Amino acid sequence: MKIPVGSNDHDHHDDRDYKKKGVLLDQIRENNNSDEEDDRNRMMMRINMEGGQQVVLERMIHPVILPPFFSSGEKLKHKLFEIFFPDDPLFSFKNLTVREKLYRAIRSFFYILQWLPNYNFILFRSDLIAGITLSSLAIPQGINYAKLAKLPPIVGLYSSFVPPVIYSILGSSRHLAVGPTSTATLVMGTMISQMVSEPHLHLRLAFTATFFAGLFQASFGLFRLGFILDFLSKATLIGFMAGVAILVSLQQLQGLLGLTRSTNEMQLLPVISTLFKYRNEWSGQIIIMGFCFLTFLLGAKRISSKWPKFFWVSAAAPLASVVFSTLVAFILQTKFKHVPKANTCILIGKLPNGINPPSANLLYFKIDPYMGRAIEIGILAGILSLAEGIAVGRTFASLQNYQIDGNREMLALGLMNIAGACCSCFVTTGGRTQLSNTMTGIVVLVTMLFLMQLFIHTPDVTLAAIIITAVVGLIDVKAMVNLWRLDKLDFLACSCSFFGVLFVSVQTGLLVAIGASVFKVILHLARPNTMVLGNIPGTHIYNSLYRYTDTKRVPSFLILGIESPIYFLNSTYLQERILRWIRDEEERILRDNELPLKCLIIDMTAVTDIDTNGLELVSELKMTLAKKSLQMVLVNPAASVMEKLHCSKIMDSFGSKGLYLTVEEAVSDISSSWEALP
Repeated sequence: MKIPVGSNDHDHHDDRDYKKKGVLLDQIRENNNSDEEDDRNRMMMRINMEGGQQVVLERMIHPVILPPFFSSGEKLKHKLFEIFFPDDPLFSFKNLTVREKLYRAIRSFFYILQWLPNYNFILFRSDLIAGITLSSLAIPQGINYAKLAKLPPIVGLYSSFVPPVIYSILGSSRHLAVGPTSTATLVMGTMISQMVSEPHLHLRLAFTATFFAGLFQASFGLFRLGFILDFLSKATLIGFMAGVAILVSLQQLQGLLGLTRSTNEMQLLPVISTLFKYRNEWSGQIIIMGFCFLTFLLGAKRISSKWPKFFWVSAAAPLASVVFSTLVAFILQTKFKHVPKANTCILIGKLPNGINPPSANLLYFKIDPYMGRAIEIGILAGILSLAEGIAVGRTFASLQNYQIDGNREMLALGLMNIAGACCSCFVTTGGRTQLSNTMTGIVVLVTMLFLMQLFIHTPDVTLAAIIITAVVGLIDVKAMVNLWRLDKLDFLACSCSFFGVLFVSVQTGLLVAIGASVFKVILHLARPNTMVLGNIPGTHIYNSLYRYTDTKRVPSFLILGIESPIYFLNSTYLQERILRWIRDEEERILRDNELPLKCLIIDMTAVTDIDTNGLELVSELKMTLAKKSLQMVLVNPAASVMEKLHCSKIMDSFGSKGLYLTVEEAVSDISSSWEALP
């Protein structure tokens, strides 16, 4: 009988590694002809030497040992540490004096102390340009985002002043421009307007929701719960942001058409229905003006993306549009009937001068449904702003080869929003360095103190065009196509969140996005991949028969690989699937007239954990195969798996030839034992 696994034909040359024994080995495996420099651990084999001398080639079988013992308390401590402190934040405090630790702790909290000592004039010049550039976009965006949230326009400017300054002191991202964003603004404005219609109460609930959003974010950072955001996969965020971008664009399309009425509903069909319901209000002059500015802004954005040295074109375009449209509206106000007087809905109207007034007294803490709704809105807006801000911050950090601490960012953004809620700001999130945010805040401050009168004649249509230009970049068609090409389940998750936002609601779309991500994980866990392994000729490597076409089946063996932990969720499926693999193999052997199946080898290298259901699977499968006179062998279980197998006494039923470190050792040893039988 031919042994399926053997050694090199030249193995007997090195007599130092051989021991004489008294059993004859019929044959050495033919398909393993590779020369190996170190073959001292060769399996025990016997050959005929000249003169009838019997020689044994012996290699020690590597034992599969138990991991070091740790108590349950130590294991729990280690697991909790890996969950909450994967980055080991206290590493930098080791071997320091108490004074040094205190100083480092202060620097870790106030991140400005880390970069300010190395600040120079070159960085200041870059930050000054970045601050002016950001403010040229932040001012019109802030005003229009406030209107999107059904808040007074001045609140948008307030939200572009205090939060950036606070973030520049606490935040660690060097490239995150802080301010209101479309997603959180849309969620807050829609959910509050569906609950109340009185403007003052709407304003109070917006500040209260911002406070709870900040409290939620800061708590996440303080208790290091940032891993919860990992449930929002990139695929679901791509679909979610695209859906929000379309809804925001359609809302702003009302301004481009000259409509004075809108809907509080935030689904695709009601918004489109509103556009055509009031089509008698459409203004041809405003439509022409709006689409001219939109074309100009999109063109400027295209020029800057195609020729990076002209980055200033897209940066200056929003401010240029505001200035030009304001001049046009002012000059033609008395002659152009479709540009009404100030203080109407077409123009921004008069905005008060001065810095942010305190709003702590406006926070709504009365125990009633309104407060409960404000907490719900705050948590939802906080999650969205965190996901968006940290994702953008990490993207820029990876491009610029530095890291940001997600939990630190949550704490900074949370404290920023808590302070903002007390200073007439609504939810905000995320320059060359953090100081660019300070420069932006200073420019906004100067605007609020001295330049507010300039916005009296600024048309809404210009701000609508600016917002559409900003959010259209959130529709990443290329990324969606890439998802379809690489992973159909990721594309399905992306599509679910996209259509959930468009046709149901933003908050439902977020829940669908999370649900789709969790469903994908559960699907992979509940139906794990199993595969038949074969030997790559000339090596000791075993891999998938269907992946590597030159792999060979090992006669009388069925070698299976499992690529998943074995839990209650998949134990029944795995048992059924393994038995089906055995049935298919027996049918193939019968059809091809090969040697009968004698042994099942399960490669557990990729099985990272096992629970009690998985242990029962191993035990029941062993008994089932024993009734069919099939031997079952486990190969290379992980440390935690090996420990549970040992504690459960399951390995007692396997005997001395039931557990191996490698598939090659298992096949060789078991084959040798068969040969030793009479």
